Amino acid sequence: MTSTDRIRIVHVDNHVLVVNKPAGLLSQGDKTGDTSLVDEARAWLIKTYNKPGNAYVGLVHRLDRPVSGVMVLARTSKGAARLSDQFRRRTILKTYWAVVEGCPKTDEQTLVHTLDEKSCTLDFRTLYTDGRRTLLEVRPHTGRKHQIRRQLAAIGHSIVGDIRYGAKAPLTRHAIALLSKSIDFTHPTTQQEMRFETEPESWWPLKPEETATV
Repeated sequence: MTSTDRIRIVHVDNHVLVVNKPAGLLSQGDKTGDTSLVDEARAWLIKTYNKPGNAYVGLVHRLDRPVSGVMVLARTSKGAARLSDQFRRRTILKTYWAVVEGCPKTDEQTLVHTLDEKSCTLDFRTLYTDGRRTLLEVRPHTGRKHQIRRQLAAIGHSIVGDIRYGAKAPLTRHAIALLSKSIDFTHPTTQQEMRFETEPESWWPLKPEETATV
């Protein structure tokens, strides 16, 4: 749709803002003081709609800093409350792509682990492999911290670039090969079923054209 210096705006209406976050950008400000996705989104709203003062941006979910992909933000407190409720009830469907080291033994698998004394579950299926690396489609059923990264590492298939969880080498741009590929949710006011998706950035370890024959 349009973009700022750091993010691409995918969709905007009175209650919802959908953006594409690049790897390396914080979702929310932290002690580093670095610019965040929320900062970028707020600046875009103020400029685009000529809003005096501040603009409301509700962060209803997060992506880790080295993760890229599609995210939904709220433009109103009503939107934020209703979207947050959908996340709590796990009615929002999030689909990820992950490029991992090696090749899992099975093409499809459900992983169940206990991380930080909490149960974590995800499903994955293989989309493509070149023998050294494998592109997986991943759907988490819980929302624990670093869940996808930790669960894939636990079965010996760290995400490419994720040296924190066992990857052999880092990627450029402070990125890991984990992409929030799509998100499905119910619009907080119109009740319309909405779906947004994105494509990997140019540095992606397995190029999109390589997956065309999957």
